[in-house]
Amino acid sequence: MLQGHVHPDFAGVARTLRALIPDGKPGGAAACVYHRGECVVDIWGGTRDAEGHPWEADTVALSYSTTKGVASTLLHRLVDQGRLDYDDPVSKHWPEFEQAGKGAITVRQLLCHEAGLYHIRWLIDDAVEMLDWDHMAGVLADAAPIHAPGAAHGYHALTYGWLVGELAQRVGGASFGELLRKEIAEPLGLDGLFVGLPEGALHRRARLIPPKRRAEDSLQRMRSRIKRFNAVLQRVGAPVDLAQMAAALMPQGFENLDMNSDAVARACIPAANGMFTARSLARMYAMLASGGELDGERLISARTVERASTVQNRGRGRVIPIPMHWRLGYHRIWGLRARFDDAFGHFGFGGSGAFADPRRNLAVALVVNSGVGTPFGDTRTVRIGSAAARCADRR
Repeated sequence: MLQGHVHPDFAGVARTLRALIPDGKPGGAAACVYHRGECVVDIWGGTRDAEGHPWEADTVALSYSTTKGVASTLLHRLVDQGRLDYDDPVSKHWPEFEQAGKGAITVRQLLCHEAGLYHIRWLIDDAVEMLDWDHMAGVLADAAPIHAPGAAHGYHALTYGWLVGELAQRVGGASFGELLRKEIAEPLGLDGLFVGLPEGALHRRARLIPPKRRAEDSLQRMRSRIKRFNAVLQRVGAPVDLAQMAAALMPQGFENLDMNSDAVARACIPAANGMFTARSLARMYAMLASGGELDGERLISARTVERASTVQNRGRGRVIPIPMHWRLGYHRIWGLRARFDDAFGHFGFGGSGAFADPRRNLAVALVVNSGVGTPFGDTRTVRIGSAAARCADRR
């Protein structure tokens, strides 16, 4: 059973979410939709852990790369305040970053994944290092780009968070978590928008419920599957560069990092460990969908929203073999029986995602704690978003 409320015009979203929640097994989800500035869907259901505790109204869920859209929105807020510009060299605000030939890298290139600094597997010895902000900022300040900045784009799956986050801290004069609270969460009245979960909110989090793997599903078999998938992509002219994908997505020891641990929940990893309610994500994107203002509170000018949502590159990247149409920190949105011509947002591994659709003045968010997809999201967010768009079009 689902809890919360649904406007009758958006009943299709509730039907879709009900079908996505595991039946008779642990796992839960929450979805929220804003249309024309009105919250028309705010629902949740299932369990927040393997023990069967119910998902609650204030449950926050680890949302992996959906976090990047939140981090990007924070930086756009700081740009709008005049603290930096997209075409500034990063080193103007972060002098140590100038090392190893990075002096000309711009803020814009960080945001659209053109900086050539995605190769985390080759930069650190163990994934546990990711829990130390100062260490990771130092590693990236020292790092040399893997390609000439601006010459290509490659998804900065994990490094994006410290690159954008350290820049935000330098110009904002506070920690990333404090800036997120002060600049985004408090002005919009958000109840669950955390990157680095405060001690008092640890009890609110959903626990990830990984799928049970069959014994024969060994690491070797998984590698074999990836190779077969790559062979198919090669035949259609879109091969995966396995070395580049591993460099961006799989730091040494990542498989031993417990994403359900208190240490990971408390850490600040703005590319991968945001803890969100769907309600907070949807409200933030509703602000963007309506040109930077919601309920009389303007966070970002319409001009800055337009600049932030303009496509920067369209080709296949070095990590993701499909065109993502990168904006400044956001990617394109896919639909099923619904078009999203100018929508933008960010999806995450495990099924979460959120986006803004300015043409419809629509914002959609989904958070989950079970199942796996790809590092770039899965069909669950597409199904929820498409259902919301079809409802909005009929409305």
